[in-house]
Order: sequence, then structure tokens, then C-alpha cells
Amino acid sequence: MNVLIIEDERSLSHEIEIFLSKQGLQCDVAFTGNSASEKLFINTYDFVLLDLGLPDMDGLELLKEAKKIGKEAAFIVLTARSTTDDKITGLDLGADDYLAKPFSLPELHSRMQAITRRKHGLKSNVMQINDFSLDIHNRMVKYDNKDINLTKKEFDLLHYMALHKNRVLTRHQLTEHIWGDILEDDYESNYIDVHIKNLRKKLSVYAPADFIETVRGIGYRCNI
Repeated sequence: MNVLIIEDERSLSHEIEIFLSKQGLQCDVAFTGNSASEKLFINTYDFVLLDLGLPDMDGLELLKEAKKIGKEAAFIVLTARSTTDDKITGLDLGADDYLAKPFSLPELHSRMQAITRRKHGLKSNVMQINDFSLDIHNRMVKYDNKDINLTKKEFDLLHYMALHKNRVLTRHQLTEHIWGDILEDDYESNYIDVHIKNLRKKLSVYAPADFIETVRGIGYRCNI
């Protein structure tokens, strides 16, 4: 999943980036509102971690701008402000959660997982994908309690497709969400196809993996 960290305190931004990267998330960083605005306009993110006290604009204005242009990312407001009015305003503008500084990084990650569960109607961090179970928290896929050894990218692809089950995802969408920013020249690359082929091969050792459907000329769909 792609995350945009909007935080002008560089040491904190770096800590968040390192921690979330270790959890398997793809992170972009912006230190100003203008830089964040450009990234939000160009890229697609699953989460935006937004500091309100930016040097060039109020974070609430950036949130309002992002919602106006229809961005579907989940926004978590990170701020030292503790007034009820700021919290209410942020939530009314479309923020999904509010975390006051200082905060613990594991708590931040847990809140992100909770938002993901709510957004996709999940009751726990374990998803059932036909004969396989996908443990989101521990980043493991199992069949009959046997661990299946997937690479990071293979797990991320399966997770992302499962979250968007029964929906056709283009190769560009998969690339953007798994690898982050990509160059125009990379759009026709076959690395998504290679990773899907390897994922199917590993899963099919245990049970049929035909639930990962190739949609010719477009991309893939996970039929659950």
C-alpha cells in the first residue's frame, strides 16, 4: 500500500517512514503543503498521514483540497493541536482518524489497519481467500496451517487484489499501489505478469489458484 507522509518535522517524518517501510508499506514524504499538494494531484495513495502545522499552509486546507478533487485515500491527522474544534473540523472535512502528538508508531500502524478493516468490511486481520488464509498483521499466507513462502511483492499483490475482490485491476493500478511512483516508460513492463505467474505457481502447489483471473488486455481480478 502507498502512504504519503506530510510532516515538516524531518526527524519524525524519517522515523515514520522507516517504521512503516518495515511493515511492508511504500512511503512518499512531503515536508510542505505545496509539495504534498503536487504529490496528491499526481499519485494515488491508500493513506495520507497529515500534520496540520505545515510551514506554508494549514493542514486542514490541504485536507479540504484533497477531498474536493475526489481523493479516496484514508487521512489520519497527526498534530500537536489538542483543541476539540480542530478535531471536529478535521473529521467533518473527511479525516478518518486523529492522532495527537506524541504518539507511538505501533499505535499509528494499528489505527491504519483498523481503518483498512472498516473500509473493506473485514472483521479481523485475517482474510480468507478460498482455500488460503492471509494474515495481514504478520504478512503471512497459509494453507491448512502451512506457511507459504511468498516474496514481499507477491504478498502485497495478493493482499491488494483480495481487498479489491471481484474488481478488475489494471496493470498500472497494481504497479502504482505496489511499487509507488513509476515512470511512463514502465507502464508496458511485464513485471506485474511475472509476479502474478510466480504467485499462482506457489499457491497452486497447495490448491487451485484460478481465482486470480487474467482479464485480457487489462489486468487481473481476484474472484472470491
